[in-house]
Amino acid sequence: MFHKEGHKIIFTTFIMVVAAFLLVDTFIHQVWLQKVLWILFLVFFILILQFFRNPKRNTLVKNKHIVSPVDGKVVVIEEVFEKEYFKDKRLQVSVFMSPLNVHVTRYPIGGVIVYSKYHPGKYLVAWHPKASEENERTTVVVENKTYGKVLYRQIAGALAKRIVNYAKVDVNVTQGSDSGFIKFGSRVDLFLPLNTQIKVQLNQKVRGGESIIAEMND
Repeated sequence: MFHKEGHKIIFTTFIMVVAAFLLVDTFIHQVWLQKVLWILFLVFFILILQFFRNPKRNTLVKNKHIVSPVDGKVVVIEEVFEKEYFKDKRLQVSVFMSPLNVHVTRYPIGGVIVYSKYHPGKYLVAWHPKASEENERTTVVVENKTYGKVLYRQIAGALAKRIVNYAKVDVNVTQGSDSGFIKFGSRVDLFLPLNTQIKVQLNQKVRGGESIIAEMND
């Protein structure tokens, strides 16, 4: 199953690869070189398919849990001052996605969207300390009656040139459902209440919609 954001790119890539196969067959007569080029084109197409895959995830919907919004590796766990929306201290958990990860963004918690904003910006590498504030990004805040307000931020990386954000203010959303897509390498930051109990560790690999990032303290 492929994400709808990739349908046009997959179709265009398929046409280009077929055309490349025909050109190689027509103009290159060395058999070994033909095979090498065909393999390279095929590998390229497989990588495009892999990037836009959208595997089904079984989200255990719970108001006391924050699930990972994306697949990737936890690269930041720290207390920070969130400048854009809360303007106070929050726990930040950041997940970095390589180009080989699934790039679907999912709602980390269910509730009502109270804030959604796009920011144009730079394309620093996604793990750069200033990427959260200077790169192209979107900021979304979901308000959950049990957990409170949770902010997540999609951040473009050096390769990511388009962020897709489906979140619209005043819409009720379901935990684990699609909230957007980031094309070609990126990261997502979560900003959580200080009394949150973090359930992941640095460098831990997580799965979007399934891995529990944090839970509410009783």
